[in-house]
This record gives sequence, structure tokens and C-alpha cells, in this order.
Amino acid sequence: MTAAVPASRIDTSKPHPARVYDWLLGGKDNYPVDQEVGEGLPTEAKDAARQNREFMHRAAAWLAGSGIDQFLDIGTGIPTRPNLHQIVQRTVPSARVVYTDNDPIVLRHAEALLVSSAQGATDYVQADVREPQAIISHARKVLDFDRPIALSLIALMHFVPDDQDPYGIVGALVGTLPPGSCLVMSHAASDRYPELAAMVTAQYAKGGIRLGFRTRAEVGRFFGGLDLVSPGLVTAPEWFRDTAAPAAEGSGIYAAVGRVRGRH
Repeated sequence: MTAAVPASRIDTSKPHPARVYDWLLGGKDNYPVDQEVGEGLPTEAKDAARQNREFMHRAAAWLAGSGIDQFLDIGTGIPTRPNLHQIVQRTVPSARVVYTDNDPIVLRHAEALLVSSAQGATDYVQADVREPQAIISHARKVLDFDRPIALSLIALMHFVPDDQDPYGIVGALVGTLPPGSCLVMSHAASDRYPELAAMVTAQYAKGGIRLGFRTRAEVGRFFGGLDLVSPGLVTAPEWFRDTAAPAAEGSGIYAAVGRVRGRH
């Protein structure tokens, strides 16, 4: 499949969360403005980025092993192997994946996201989570919304402050999903290490990026009406299923998977 046409050019004068995240993961697809933000973050930020990726790997593999073969990944970021489709297609070669991000640089790398297994399919659309209906409209061209879908929001919603209706956005996305679908989310905590959270928020703000870190209860609101999959809403290193427990470590990242109930 071909990726959607970019909506805007790459702006190298302002940092972007996807490129800062790439820097935190040790990637090369970032610019001095992104590096400046990253270098001013506490060292724990790199741990958080790694923990996010590892949670995504575990959750995606478990979902594929549980029979879900359709994934909508919003806030994809710059491709870092293994990408989500590579993980799930190991288990389900016919899996279909739609990736979405609002940074034009991700589109430049979309070819890496579009290399699907022969039986499956991947697609990419440049779009913003703040326009959920546009994302769903595109995803319907690839995914079957009559069968379960995994909606992946990894380290994304803390970039949507409260005045931008984060709960309404997630509710609109989840509301389109059929029973048996899952919401997969990781989210930065405001209550785990408050001083570090304040430092990170201030550093991103210098680059013009607003953050909305949240408490455990506030992150839990995103899963309202869903059935949390065991172990529930925990820190990223504490979430695992059917594998050995990850090494215990401190984390300022909450993570959970919630399942959409049958509708009556």
C-alpha cells in the first residue's frame, strides 16, 4: 500500500515529540532543535522511552497471540525495528496494521512501515489524533470494523493537554471499535516522580511542546467502560502476560490494556 500524501513540510525550526522520542531511543532522524530538548531532559527520560517500547512489544505480541489480527497505531513515531507490524505478523502473518502520525518526517520513513508480510497489509496516514474521525475514516479502508481491533496509543495522550479534550478524543476512537477490541495505552505519570515530571514538562515547554502528565486515576479515566486486562493499570515494566517478568525497575510511565465489552 502507499502512504497518504503529506499535509505539510518538515519544520526543522521547532522540535517535535516524534523526533525527540527518536533521539531518546538513540535514533538518527532528528534535528538540533529536537536534540536540544532531549539533552535538557533528565536521564530517566531515556529509560521511559525504552520502557514504552518494551511495553508495546509485549502488549502487541500478546494481543496477536490472543487472536487479534487488526491494529490501529496512532502516534507511531519514526520507525524503530521491530515495528508493531513486524511483531504481530510473526504470530499472525495475515495481520493488518494502520499507522498514523502527525509529523511529516514519519511519512518520509513510511516505506519501512509498509513492508508487510505477503499475507498481511500495512498502511500509513499522516493525521493528528485530535481529528479522530479523519483517522477512523481512513482506517476503515484497511481494517474491518466488524471484527476486533487493537487501538494503540503509546506515549501519546500526555501530549494532549486537558483543554484539548483528551478523554473525548479517546472516547470517540474507542466508540468506533467493535466488542472484543482493545485499547493499548502508555502514559506519563504526574504522581510517580513529581519533581522529574515537572522538569520534563518545563523542558518540553521551552521547545513549545505542551504536556499533560496525569495521575494514575486520571489515566484510568481513559479506560472507563472497558474491562482492564490483568495485571490492570500498572507501570510499564510491570505489565506483562504469558512471558517472564521484566526486570524490576522504577518507572514514571503507566500502562494498561482494556477490552471493549459486548454491546447490549
